[in-house]
Amino acid sequence: MPTTARWAATLTLTAATLCGPLTGAALAAPEPAPSALYAPSSLVLTVGHGDSAAVATVERAVTLSCAPIASGTHPASVRACAELRASGGDFDALTDRRDALCTREYDPVVITVDGVWQGRRVSYERTFSNECVKNSYGTAVFTF
Repeated sequence: MPTTARWAATLTLTAATLCGPLTGAALAAPEPAPSALYAPSSLVLTVGHGDSAAVATVERAVTLSCAPIASGTHPASVRACAELRASGGDFDALTDRRDALCTREYDPVVITVDGVWQGRRVSYERTFSNECVKNSYGTAVFTF
C-alpha cells in the first residue's frame, strides 16, 4: 500500500475512533428535568370571614407546593403536605381533633383551595362555624 493511502487510512481510523463517541451523544435524547418526574401539586389556600366564598372577605392567602419537595408560604408546609398525601388529597377526609374545645359562637370562617393536586385540578370550599373549629381540622392544612 502506498504511503499516502496508509496515512489516509490511519487518519480515517483515528478520526472515527476519536469522534465516534461524540456522534452517539449528539443523537441521544436529553434527560428529563427532575421536576418532570413528579405530578404537579401546587395549591393556593385562602381564609376569610363569611357564610360562603362568594360573600367572604379574604383575610389571608398562602401557597402550598408538595412536589418534589414541600414549599410555599404555608407556615407548616411539610406537615400539610404529609397530611394531604395521607388523605389522598381529599380535603373532606381531614378530620377534627377530638381534644379540641371550641365555643359555640357563630362567626363563620371560609377556607378555599384552588390549584392542582398530583396532576388533577382542585377547587374546594368549606365553611366552619368559627376560627377555633377551623383550626381543629387537619391539624396543619387549614392552620395558617
